Amino acid sequence: MRQIFVFIALLMSFVSTSVFAAAKRPITIEDLWAMKRIGEICLSPDGKWLAYTVTEYSMEQNKGNTDIWLLSTKDGTSIKLTNSPDYDGNPAWSADSKKLAFVSTRAGNRQIYLISISGGEARRLTNLPIGVHDIIWSPDGKYFAFTTSVYPNAKNLDESVAWDAEKKSSQVKAKIITRLFYRYWNRWLNDKRSHIFIMPATADTCWDITSGDYDSPPLDLRGVQDYVFSPDAQEVSFVRNTDSLTAISTNNDVFVVPVTGGEPKRLTPNPATDNQPVYSPDGRYLAYRAMRRAGFEADQYDLILYDRKTGTRRNLTQGFDYDVGEVIWSPKSDKVYFNSKKKGRMVIFELRLKTGEIRELVSEHYNTSLTISPEGRILYFKQQAADMPYEIFKLDITSGKIQQLTFINQKLLSQLMMNPVEDFWFTSFDGRKVHGLLVKPPFFDSSKKYPLIYLIHGGPQGMWSDNFHYRWNCQMFASPGYVVAMVNFRGSKGYGQEFCDLVSKDWGGGPYQDLMVGLDYLLQNCDFINKQRIAAAGASYGGFMINWIAGHTNPFKCLVSHDGVFDQISMYGATEELWFPEWE
Repeated sequence: MRQIFVFIALLMSFVSTSVFAAAKRPITIEDLWAMKRIGEICLSPDGKWLAYTVTEYSMEQNKGNTDIWLLSTKDGTSIKLTNSPDYDGNPAWSADSKKLAFVSTRAGNRQIYLISISGGEARRLTNLPIGVHDIIWSPDGKYFAFTTSVYPNAKNLDESVAWDAEKKSSQVKAKIITRLFYRYWNRWLNDKRSHIFIMPATADTCWDITSGDYDSPPLDLRGVQDYVFSPDAQEVSFVRNTDSLTAISTNNDVFVVPVTGGEPKRLTPNPATDNQPVYSPDGRYLAYRAMRRAGFEADQYDLILYDRKTGTRRNLTQGFDYDVGEVIWSPKSDKVYFNSKKKGRMVIFELRLKTGEIRELVSEHYNTSLTISPEGRILYFKQQAADMPYEIFKLDITSGKIQQLTFINQKLLSQLMMNPVEDFWFTSFDGRKVHGLLVKPPFFDSSKKYPLIYLIHGGPQGMWSDNFHYRWNCQMFASPGYVVAMVNFRGSKGYGQEFCDLVSKDWGGGPYQDLMVGLDYLLQNCDFINKQRIAAAGASYGGFMINWIAGHTNPFKCLVSHDGVFDQISMYGATEELWFPEWE
């Protein structure tokens, strides 16, 4: 009798599991657009609230909208702070943690608004003739800093607006190009420059602290935040490139300027890229990222510590073989925390200033937007994975415990069958170890045969990661029943700078061989792959490699080249960032 009951229990368990699995389905393009997307996160100075933005899209209306939410760090509950049909984003906290400033398009162009976290309507703070971007609020609460595009020789914002109107009404539509850049990606550039302005928090007036014919911050090779107030709010550190021909220069430098304005002081003599200045809370140091080689956009980022009193500097990551990403300080100014691409993940590290010890804190998935509690015990961050869009997490630095705080897509994700990435390594033609990621299709059955799609990343110094990409989404490729393989061939980031350098001046050489050896490895070791049904796809450099494959081998039934380079000479003429083809 007991055996019968056990059999029935097992049968019910099997049926329940089967029904649950059957209730799930592969992801669709509609699901991808239905995903709510967490953007900026911003911790209040008292550590009690985390402001974050959520963007939602409507395929029916063909538009998206962003609002601001508040998360209580005490109990983890979230409330929606703004609810406007217009964009509300870029939250910045007041010094007393009672108010949030944010940027909104409620008035047409982007203006600064203020709202109490205890409730009530938002109040418009600025009525400037031009839109503002990327606001930050000084630690003492007295000033805002923001960027906007102006004509360098215009007397004020009104004159810049008037010149725009004059050009718009002109019968002459021809563009006279006198400098490079004349275009940046998908937009034409005019004679305007991005400048940083200071505005008192109590007055609707502002002044330019980065005057001159330069972009501040620069157009390219930027950090997460390239201007910041000093802890005493007496100066602003920012990044600009003052070389005469910025199209061939990667020489972004770190400057400081008084908050009241004046002549900026250059802090970095390095001819390569310097960016992302971050003051220590005690005001003694300014940390920033620096590359070593001029003209090379994919060089390794080191973390440099500048002593503001003595003017000396030291490299904190001299023996660390990965790029330094975002950087934040501990409240006591004795540690820094940063993230870094490492072997298909974005890992969080802790660095102790006194000993130079670097400790890995969060190893799995893809982690960004770091911020730390006032007492220095809790690290907040966003995390995504191949089967999960961004959510907010926290790490107890002492215990190492990680906890998820938001679940904004839980209902939708519970309906979808998505498999996590799996790692594989193989030995390439010259003995080097090469890494790849594999995603199996929904409802995978190892006894069946599946077609393979081989994805090739761009860059060429890119990196396939355990992340939820909204363009080259591995789950979307897998959903029709494909096995998806992504190889981080030589030249990829996350495997040391020596490995990254191997692609330069060898686009169709070693990387191509890595990809072909990797394909052979998969076909020999994955019995579930149908060897007669293999496709490959790539964009940018990945598109170049697709074109290269088309002329060199034929195991593929289908090749997809998305904006792929087919002629490097014509590419030179069509590329605005000329340092790239000059180096490559």
